[in-house]
Amino acid sequence: MQTYKTKWFHRWAAKEGVTDQALASAVREMANGLVDADLGGHVVKKRVGLHGRGKRGGVRTLVAFRQEDRAFFIYGFAKNERANISQKEFKALRLLATELLGYGNLALGKAVEAGELIEVTNDG
Repeated sequence: MQTYKTKWFHRWAAKEGVTDQALASAVREMANGLVDADLGGHVVKKRVGLHGRGKRGGVRTLVAFRQEDRAFFIYGFAKNERANISQKEFKALRLLATELLGYGNLALGKAVEAGELIEVTNDG
């Protein structure tokens, strides 16, 4: 499954200590039906564990996800920062999910080349 993170998510994840290995593991779990919440519009909420703290002490991510196709990590927050996102934020993220999941290979390649999307790799 192709997995990417937005430029914003990439910076946030680096600051929080979220590794590509942890993100790849989360996508494998989602592919097996293990999501924390299906928010609709191909947006799912998934907990991601941090090294040494596990999922309970980890972070929450929102992912544009289409089974057996692609996953885009689009937003993240620490559990102790906030409980959830607002309806307004959710609507914006759902629009972003629709746009990203609609990208063809050419548009996807251009977004990666421009640095707007970063591919998640197992080797970091």
